[in-house]
Amino acid sequence: LEFTNTFHLMSSTFPGDVMLTRGTALLLRLNMTGKMLVFPQETNTAHVRLTPSRQNLGAVTVCMRYFSDLTRPFTFFGLATPSYNNDFHIFKMPARDEINVDVRNIVLNFKGQDYQLNRWQSVCGTWDAASGLVQLWVDGKPSSMKFSTESNISGPMIIVLGQDQDSYGGSFDSGRSFVGMISDVHMWDYVLPPHHINNYRRKFTFPPGNVLNWNLIEFQIVGKVLIQEEQHL
Repeated sequence: LEFTNTFHLMSSTFPGDVMLTRGTALLLRLNMTGKMLVFPQETNTAHVRLTPSRQNLGAVTVCMRYFSDLTRPFTFFGLATPSYNNDFHIFKMPARDEINVDVRNIVLNFKGQDYQLNRWQSVCGTWDAASGLVQLWVDGKPSSMKFSTESNISGPMIIVLGQDQDSYGGSFDSGRSFVGMISDVHMWDYVLPPHHINNYRRKFTFPPGNVLNWNLIEFQIVGKVLIQEEQHL
């Protein structure tokens, strides 16, 4: 399925799902199980905006699956508030084995990460205000824990896939856009235990996200982004 400014989606495509129109934008609330988002080209416009269920977070876990052949920097996941454009941000650095996790604009660099081209991988990032500790998991392998901040993430949140928010909800740069496929995006308001992160990686049973839940997620598509069936090889 391709979504543009004007389109018609048959209700039989996603039975039981809801669509709400906000002006010219279409807000979708879909069960995305077995589906993936395809970002097919480099652009400074195409993106997906996700609607979180909470606006104040004392802890975060974000997990997602991705497939790409990008060798340049790009954003996996970006949460911005009016005060911090990178309030929770997972970013692929120019070096192949480096991924950053930013919390409240505090940048933490994780080296030795096994980023692979043309292969489905999972990435999870965790942070807890109680300790200030951040950890990155790539394909179920943990990084060192690093300190960021003990301040809660709060304020009206804009969560974007496909682009890097250099300002609140905007200032996109095509050179940092994501090109590839994304699936199984979940977000929790607590630190997911290691055994659940491992279950997520292996597609075993895990508690779905309570802030973002791919099994019933509300989002808005802007520009050239397509919904396709997951590829099982």
